[in-house]
Amino acid sequence: MTNYEEIDFSPILADTADEVITHARVRDVTLASGKVLALVTLDNGRDHTRPNTLGPATMAALGDTLDGLKARAAAGEIQAVGVTGKQYILAAGADLSDISKVGSKANAKLVAQLGHKVFGKLGGLGVPTFAFVNGLALGGGLEIALNSDYRTVDASAAAIALPEVFLGIIPGWGGAYLLPNLIGIENALEVVVSNPLKQNRMLKPQQAFDLGIMDAIFPAATFLESSLAWADGVLTGATKVERKNQPGKIERTVKWPVAIKMARGMLESKIGTVPRSPYVALDLLEKAKGGTKEEGFAREDEALADLVTGDQFAASMYAFDLVQKRAKRPVGAPDKALAKKVTKVGIIGAGLMASQFALLFVRKLQVPVLITDLDQARVDKGVAYIHDEIGKLEAKGRLDADTANQLRALVTGTTDKSLYADCDFVIEAVFEEVGVKQQVFGEIEKIVAEDAVLATNTSSLSVEEIGSKLAHPERLVGFHFFNPVAVMPLIEIVKTPVTTEAALSTAFVVARGLGKNAVLTADAPGFVVNRLLAKVMGEAARAVYEGTPVADVEKAFAPLGLPMGPFQLIDLVGWKVAAHVQDTMVHAFPDRFYANENFHALAELPAVVEKDKGGRVTGFTKAAAKLVKEAAGSAPASADTILRRVQDGLATEIKLMLDEGVVPEVEDIDLCLILGAGWPFIDGGASPYLDREGASERTFGDTFHHPPIRGIAG
Repeated sequence: MTNYEEIDFSPILADTADEVITHARVRDVTLASGKVLALVTLDNGRDHTRPNTLGPATMAALGDTLDGLKARAAAGEIQAVGVTGKQYILAAGADLSDISKVGSKANAKLVAQLGHKVFGKLGGLGVPTFAFVNGLALGGGLEIALNSDYRTVDASAAAIALPEVFLGIIPGWGGAYLLPNLIGIENALEVVVSNPLKQNRMLKPQQAFDLGIMDAIFPAATFLESSLAWADGVLTGATKVERKNQPGKIERTVKWPVAIKMARGMLESKIGTVPRSPYVALDLLEKAKGGTKEEGFAREDEALADLVTGDQFAASMYAFDLVQKRAKRPVGAPDKALAKKVTKVGIIGAGLMASQFALLFVRKLQVPVLITDLDQARVDKGVAYIHDEIGKLEAKGRLDADTANQLRALVTGTTDKSLYADCDFVIEAVFEEVGVKQQVFGEIEKIVAEDAVLATNTSSLSVEEIGSKLAHPERLVGFHFFNPVAVMPLIEIVKTPVTTEAALSTAFVVARGLGKNAVLTADAPGFVVNRLLAKVMGEAARAVYEGTPVADVEKAFAPLGLPMGPFQLIDLVGWKVAAHVQDTMVHAFPDRFYANENFHALAELPAVVEKDKGGRVTGFTKAAAKLVKEAAGSAPASADTILRRVQDGLATEIKLMLDEGVVPEVEDIDLCLILGAGWPFIDGGASPYLDREGASERTFGDTFHHPPIRGIAG
């Protein structure tokens, strides 16, 4: 058993000069019963935009505070201890930027052990401990609550979660042991593994209460007052705390191993076996069904130290920094003061994509949105879809009735293009063909004001060519969404050689208004995401037409760690769209991209691939297999060859994109892949992975990063 009191923590406490200290301020509260509760308030002295974090100096000071409270409890001065946070925030966990600089595996283990030493004190003060979760509680913030005896939550708290697996680590300060023993294995799997892998899904307070993480939930207006009164009831015995989800003997012996086995199979099906942290978390949760808390904590110490010093965590921290900082300050975005105020939006087209645009624009900007199409039937269908989707949001409680009615009233559809006259921002969602786009913009340009911004959602065509027949091509920008429109956070904003700063600025301001992250790219074939996805899909197609079974090709791509295999991705994008993108890229770069005419024949089939229950591609349909056989060779490529080709192809293409100035820096390419293609954090996008695998050295004799982004040795 680890004796945390005997460990020397000086190696991680020696250099904490830059740490923003979260102070533990104590005041005594005399409860209605006359009992005294020492209330600890965590506060870093900053406003809510800088959450409380838990660095080494903070933890050491909190430990000293708890030691003092233990002495007071022994002397009979206090009968309980409560922990809460500054307004809106309990704590956002450890400062991850500090953890990534620990320097050695031994120091990483000390970070885990310090957390266990300090938080473990909450269960050994000699009096009951309460966590009053008054706001954001992530990672270590939630683990403060889990280490306490009782927990209440503010009904308006922003989010509650253990997001560590999303970042390539595990809940390492008690969460992996305490949570399943509090709420049962199935609920714990949802919080620790499933939610982080669903785009880092967080719990709302009511959900945390329903799961049994929290013992009571109170309104924001009276949260602390109600929590203190509730605590008093617990202390006097007037309030009984029931924990219906706490696992019993039958769950531990029967349900627990079955749940773990099912979760493991689900993980292998959904994410493959490359990501380490979900499986390490699974192992910890499995072992939490037995043994002591001390043994559980010791397992967390070892697991966290191992993961924190690994390559995947280093890449995750790089990716996390891109999403948290670079995405919020787009490189090359003009001054927002240059932007035209958008009071009405026009959308050319009324099909599914156009309707999704309209729904997003009206919900987020709450300005009039006009859609048009060739005939009234298509227009009516589009408007009906939008109204129906608003109705679904209302039914789910995400919109109130008044707001839903207001949004419906803001959407209009017509075949009369003259109504575009007062639109400030017009985007097309028509067929992906240059001539069609030129024609619709030519019509609209004669109607809209001279300073109205025109935007094309093209995925791979030249924006400059689309605008070449306009009288004012300088007002045209690329504004490339990703599917599904409501969910994917990226918009590629494409600048042509003549695009004005005002048009660009308007596009960036609109993107921000839509809740999207925008990245500026030059007008190059495929821009960023589709150019690199075309490389991935092209190499997969090349292998199949050489004679490699499609299931083997999918497996060969597994080490990339992508959210789905290449043919699963093609099936999601659509075979016709994929064929079109491949043709575009081969036309632009015939020496580096692969396409096959047979792809177009496949695209005409009602179904091309067969999938398992997890959505993974297992093979072609009979009709597709017959078509492919007619065009395929008989020299299948090995998994190593396929993987080497795609790695080297991506490294080559990214280097060329940087040399061509498609984006300013490799960070922008990685950001696009993370936000627009779901490229995993554990790869850091693509470039850290390609450096690590040697593809950068093989293709251009250098690395993208200096030094390469790697874990900590030793």
